[in-house]
Amino acid sequence: MSIFKFKQFQVDQTGCAMKINTDGVLLGAMVDHQLPRRILDIGTGTGVIALMLAQRFPEAVIQAVEIDEKAAETAERNFQQSPFNHRLAINNIAIEQYVHSEQFDLIVSNPPFFVNDLRNEEVRKGIARHADAGFFAMLVRKINELLTAEGEAWLILPVKQADEVIFHARHYGIVLMARVHIHSDRSKATFRQIIRLGKKKAATQESDFYLYEDLKVHTAEYKILLKDFFLAY
Repeated sequence: MSIFKFKQFQVDQTGCAMKINTDGVLLGAMVDHQLPRRILDIGTGTGVIALMLAQRFPEAVIQAVEIDEKAAETAERNFQQSPFNHRLAINNIAIEQYVHSEQFDLIVSNPPFFVNDLRNEEVRKGIARHADAGFFAMLVRKINELLTAEGEAWLILPVKQADEVIFHARHYGIVLMARVHIHSDRSKATFRQIIRLGKKKAATQESDFYLYEDLKVHTAEYKILLKDFFLAY
């Protein structure tokens, strides 16, 4: 089904190579910030993360960047049909080409992460899921350029790619403020990390988050995290 209904908005996934997934909704629900006025969502896809943040931060104005033309058109429709449409804008452009007159208090991204891996045969899905060598160095450079001195950047990535982003961030004096280790269940190793980066020195806070307590049974912490969004909770 192409329409995914949330409590306060719905997302049409038509034309998007990458559909709504656990990574995106986890990031959208877990981002923590006191009062972001300007938010940037890099690689918005369907626009789901931007919509979740628009719901969570009612004072924020959100810019979304998406390189894929069809996905950008879909995200724009989703933005326009939402109750937050006056605070959301889509930019159909590659992030390396994106410029803005102001910096952002909060930058979020669920970026492509398969670097130098076997390319998906479906080209558009390949663009959405794969990153070329040098992509993360460029991404961190743009984050440094677009983030305010007090701002934060939140990303969700596999462990190897998260480590690469953290490595490149050090070059700009951007530090790892927090890292959430995402596990399928308590018996499984970390398969994703949500990393919180900033320009102010801070001790790194480490935590774990588990999706399932049993087969197809989500944990209480997962349900609490997503109760403001999912109809099932």
